[in-house]
Amino acid sequence: MFREFRDFLNKGNVIDLAVAVIIGGAFGAIISSLVDDIIMPLIGILLGGLDFSLLTITVGDAVIAYGSFLQAIVNFIIIAFVIFLVVRSYNKMRAEEEAAPAPPPEPSAEELLLTEIRDLLKAK
Repeated sequence: MFREFRDFLNKGNVIDLAVAVIIGGAFGAIISSLVDDIIMPLIGILLGGLDFSLLTITVGDAVIAYGSFLQAIVNFIIIAFVIFLVVRSYNKMRAEEEAAPAPPPEPSAEELLLTEIRDLLKAK
């Protein structure tokens, strides 16, 4: 069982996925800080000093914090936009690499020998 588990981990995709999840979590924290600490206060100033985190509605005993929901929407839009830019840049770079002409393949030993024979026959 341990050997199967080790083989599963060594396939590469699992390690790549784990790294992506960890980096994605850290990236999410950075974006959340950007939105919560920079963007939303600026939007609040533009809207007359409104603090989105304090926006709530009380219905009976329940408190609905729709300001937090609005911040989550802004977080999502910014994260989606940044991911879009990264993927777009990656695809553009990849397309440029594919568009570059590949160098001609080196002729094999057989092709070189046949070319030499052809040239000798032509010379006679």
